[in-house]
Amino acid sequence: MTTTAARPDITVAAWPDCALRLLRDGVEDGATYIAEGGYRALADADAFLQEVERSGLLGRGGAGFPLGVKLASVRAAAARRGRDAVVVANGEEGEPASVKDRWLLRNRPHLVLDGLRLAAAAVAASRAYVYVSDPAAARSIEHALAEVGTEVFAGMAISVFTVDAGYVAGEETAAVRAINGGPAKPTDKPPRPYQHGVAQRPTLVSNVETLANLPYLQQHGAAAFRSAGTALSPGTFLATVTGGGRPPVLYELPHGIAVSELLQLHGIPLDQVRGLLMGGYFSGLLNREALDATLDHETLRAGGSGLGCGAMAVLTDDCPVAVAASVLAYFGRENAGQCGSCFNGTAARAAVAEALRDGAATAEEVERLQRWAGVLPGRGACGTLDGATNVAASLLIRFPESVAEHLDGACATCRGGAFRAERPYAVEEATP
Repeated sequence: MTTTAARPDITVAAWPDCALRLLRDGVEDGATYIAEGGYRALADADAFLQEVERSGLLGRGGAGFPLGVKLASVRAAAARRGRDAVVVANGEEGEPASVKDRWLLRNRPHLVLDGLRLAAAAVAASRAYVYVSDPAAARSIEHALAEVGTEVFAGMAISVFTVDAGYVAGEETAAVRAINGGPAKPTDKPPRPYQHGVAQRPTLVSNVETLANLPYLQQHGAAAFRSAGTALSPGTFLATVTGGGRPPVLYELPHGIAVSELLQLHGIPLDQVRGLLMGGYFSGLLNREALDATLDHETLRAGGSGLGCGAMAVLTDDCPVAVAASVLAYFGRENAGQCGSCFNGTAARAAVAEALRDGAATAEEVERLQRWAGVLPGRGACGTLDGATNVAASLLIRFPESVAEHLDGACATCRGGAFRAERPYAVEEATP
């Protein structure tokens, strides 16, 4: 099935024999969504929170943190402080190689709003925001709110909050800071949003795909939710697959499927696969050993990588050194410019990687790149520096032969024209 909402030629597809929970044909409207069971009354918020906890639903924004724990923390903080909570649906899709959140906001706005409503009920929130950088997504949500009116939200105030796009703008403290009137840049933690968030109130910041799973949970329950996926990574997830000389596709997949099976479905011969850029830019590079992995949090973490936001870029004809150089240069441009370790660390890594790509780096510079991997992670207010570490370290660990070829000036791929991109494997959508 196809859609024109995210990009003229973007394809959305389901895994064979996997019932769709999030994707669908066309753009949903309020009347149809309600007729199909959406926005149904929630009889018991406490019972629903327990059902979310039993489901094992993990956040789909990148970290994979259990939503039930997040909800319970915000609810408890609000009760302890005697203040109503705030809920933020985070649709600021900072990873250029991902399109899932924009697709949901543009095509299934009522599913997202219904999930936002349920999360607000679970934490006793009286205020909610949909936080986006995509103008088309903002228009879609505003239209959806006008379609159904305020009664389905039990009087809760909901606003669309739009910011300029940026890699760090989707970090949860950046969202809170922006809504509070500041720049969309991360702040030091603690406090975390569940402690002091929007207007200093306990705040849940949750990715829109995560929230979009809640209506299914309300209608079908935790056992049905767990019928797809694995024990530790239950349910389905949205995966943006790019690269490999193929058009991008947005898939809905059950956790636990093999990487090799997905790439075969995507139409990429396995013998052409050189590696993967996994989890957007954050989780770094994988070599051909990734073909033996499965797409779930536990397996990828055990292998030193991560599923992240579900974005995967396939390397076939592209050199991993050149890809890493482009990603590191992106981090160098997109860091918030607030933390010296990140501002300087991302730029320094990008400089070494670009020199390596161009055959101008020395062995001593590569050794410095390796040493930085041990001393820089965890020093910034957000994960940008850690993402740069993951990219640089994974290049050195998983592609030592490519690094050696570049030190010797012997990379045949780059001699024919090195991969260069300001936003590697980005899914660039047209604005409807």
